[in-house]
Amino acid sequence: MPGAPLKPMLAMTGQLPVGAGWAYEFKWDGVRALADISGGRQHLYARSGVEITAAYPELATLRDQVDDALLDGEVVLLGETGQPSFTALAERMHVRDRNKAARLAAVMPVTYMIFDLLRHDGEDLTGRPYERRREALDGLGLGGARWAVPPVFSDGPATYEAAGEHGLEGVMAKRLGATYRAGVRSPDWVKVKLEVTGDFVVGGWRPGARKIGGLLVGVPRPDGRLTYRGRVGGGIGAALERQLLAELEPLRTAEGSFAGDVPREDARGAIWVTPRVVVEVKYGQRTPDGRLRFPRVLRLRPDKPAEEVDDVG
Repeated sequence: MPGAPLKPMLAMTGQLPVGAGWAYEFKWDGVRALADISGGRQHLYARSGVEITAAYPELATLRDQVDDALLDGEVVLLGETGQPSFTALAERMHVRDRNKAARLAAVMPVTYMIFDLLRHDGEDLTGRPYERRREALDGLGLGGARWAVPPVFSDGPATYEAAGEHGLEGVMAKRLGATYRAGVRSPDWVKVKLEVTGDFVVGGWRPGARKIGGLLVGVPRPDGRLTYRGRVGGGIGAALERQLLAELEPLRTAEGSFAGDVPREDARGAIWVTPRVVVEVKYGQRTPDGRLRFPRVLRLRPDKPAEEVDDVG
């Protein structure tokens, strides 16, 4: 891993741990980055170890606030609502041309969310407990237009609830006494992804390895057509597939009911239906254009008419 001083510590996915021995941070939907600052120079490294300094010129002056440090954090791109947009960030993360990076930074700047301090003034801090490293990080007083040290909380359930209210990806729980284990996916860090549920109307389906490879779902518009919200393939077991086919097959129609915004790859080979069937879907937030991320079907909703479905479920 040339250049990078170490591999970042990784979290395990799990249920929210509770108790006095844990601290909680918001989970940011971005890309992991280590910032190595020394001798007036600064280098940014991705989780893979690849140097990404050139991609984010707006972070260059972070080095003016600290003489020697190795910082761990997440590069995010905050949208107009203040929520991280991974889709928008994808336009920036692979840019290596400095001129192009500068142009992009002017119109869609990133923010570096710093959550750990691994070295300071030549001293390796990875062997210290998380709570001591966090105290040292807070003591640096880092803050700027394009970087921040987000808060840490002691109440896990409240942090999880707040993450949902602010449209964030989830929560990171960190054991207060845990050292920083470089390159290790450790149970001392637990990522708890926030998932929500909503009701959506089926406007068609795509065949796959089975008869239903994925449902095409949306929400009703005032004109009776559907606004597309995505393709949902997860959660459709054999029993649910039989139930869905029993409901959908009689509703086949030659034309789709979506308002012309179904991506070509989703519409290819689709079987369209009259939009009457409602399903409950669990998903992990949405893209900026309203598409569901990581969706899976939970159940049919025969008790809910399609016209009662709205964008808040």
